[in-house]
Amino acid sequence: MALVEVKVPDIGDFDEVAVIELLVKVGDSVKAEQSLITVESDKASMEIPSSTAGVVKELRVKLGDKVKEGSVVLVVEAAGAAAAVAPAAVASAPAAPVPAAVVAPIAAVAPAGAAGLIDIHVPDIGDFKDVAVIEVFVKPGDAIKLEQSLITVESDKASMEIPSSHAGVLKELKVKVGDKVNIGDLLAILEGSVAVAAAGNAAPAVAAIAAAPAAVAVPTPVAVAAAVVAAPAHAPGASTLGLPHASPSVRKFARELGVPLEEVKGQGPKGRITQDDVQAFTKAVMSGATQTKAQAAKAPAGGGDGAGLGLIPWPKVDFAKFGPIERKEMGRIKKISGANLLRNAVMIPAVTNHDDADITDLEAFRVSTNKENEKSGVKVTMLAFLIKACVAALKKYPEFNSSLDGDALVYKNYWHIGFAADTPNGLMVPVIRDCDKKGVLQISQEMSELAKKAREGKLGPAEMTGATFTISSLGGIGGKYFTPIINAPEVAILGVCKSTMEPVWDGKAFQPRLMLPLSLTWDHRVIDGAAAARFNAFLGQILSDFRRVLL
Repeated sequence: MALVEVKVPDIGDFDEVAVIELLVKVGDSVKAEQSLITVESDKASMEIPSSTAGVVKELRVKLGDKVKEGSVVLVVEAAGAAAAVAPAAVASAPAAPVPAAVVAPIAAVAPAGAAGLIDIHVPDIGDFKDVAVIEVFVKPGDAIKLEQSLITVESDKASMEIPSSHAGVLKELKVKVGDKVNIGDLLAILEGSVAVAAAGNAAPAVAAIAAAPAAVAVPTPVAVAAAVVAAPAHAPGASTLGLPHASPSVRKFARELGVPLEEVKGQGPKGRITQDDVQAFTKAVMSGATQTKAQAAKAPAGGGDGAGLGLIPWPKVDFAKFGPIERKEMGRIKKISGANLLRNAVMIPAVTNHDDADITDLEAFRVSTNKENEKSGVKVTMLAFLIKACVAALKKYPEFNSSLDGDALVYKNYWHIGFAADTPNGLMVPVIRDCDKKGVLQISQEMSELAKKAREGKLGPAEMTGATFTISSLGGIGGKYFTPIINAPEVAILGVCKSTMEPVWDGKAFQPRLMLPLSLTWDHRVIDGAAAARFNAFLGQILSDFRRVLL
């Protein structure tokens, strides 16, 4: 292992841009090209990726710091091979050629005083395809200045403003919010002067583009676009016709939660909206402390202000006046999961069925299996058998393996099972993929590895997404029954408690049997009570005689 300094790559003709977001912390595992920080100039926002995979050992920057090309962002502990390859790739990369499409809009000079209809096209914004229009700053009839920003486009890594190459009056706008655009697409038609930026003014921008190393794939497009924008008419943070001031990752996070970003008050520099701001807004809406404009419009006359549901506001109490208190901020995992759980609990009409499954014979088989495989180091748990049993039940009752998409049901022909893992940082749900193709031993091994990574805080996003059904097990702790909350967009979740020996009547006498409590929560929009009862009964039959899983 080796310590590697990750530096700011060539981000174009910028000097000392501000750090406005930290996307990782010490101890995090980062992948090559994973975004580390977000920086911002008055022209563009961009996320700086890691050139090396490894574990973050030290952060060298903090919010508000100014960085430039070559500034050390953080130190990672990386494998020797990875550490050696990444810097070499950047150092040896040849300078990227300046595309003709970039130079032409900047350096070309039209005859002075020429007039008529002028087509404004998307300039070369780098190696991006089908970027989304997220803001429109102008409308037909507006007087447009040279280099005035017309629209903002956004990729997963960067937001950038597209300027006008000419001055004049906007006669027709060819794009709207939500459209996808590419290099050369027609944006607008102007009527007026054909004069463009002087070649002398364009020279520094072109030089900055030409100097960008080809190996730095992600920031380069941002540098290209930002260098083109010489003097934007739209100041970040100011009121516009479109979305407010936020980075691409925050915009995406808000879209996933359904948060109207224009209604969120940013607490970051220059009024920038951060992920914490989105989470705080979500909590305020779900608790009834505030309403969205859409909720207010739909609220009945004389109704309360509880998130459009007629609920009274959340009580505000000074707890200290009753006795000593200690205040601790919730961890990041609990903040994120809390907002999701609250949304799911409020929006899903959930019903829970409770049953018991006889696992006496299955537990005896599990114990004997572990004795036989003691040398392999793989310990088979009851949860591994449950996963296989659930796959069989999901195949028999496929609506439990579906998701709602508007008025349609999406039936998935794959079986990825999530399992709730209790960690020091909060509840996490790793996902075991293609459980129908794996045996109990392999599932047990993967489950052990994923649970360990969860406890160490090393799970990646790909290891926590894509589940079609989730199992929440309290078997190692205790309890009898509970009501688990469905993990949207799934439509059902199985809760399992600790098994106990109970007397069970066999028709002649009471026999001691090991009984496992099952709690199946299901979405009543998709599943009815009869289907849920059949699912639970079938699952119990498989657990009582595991040979049925082969049928």
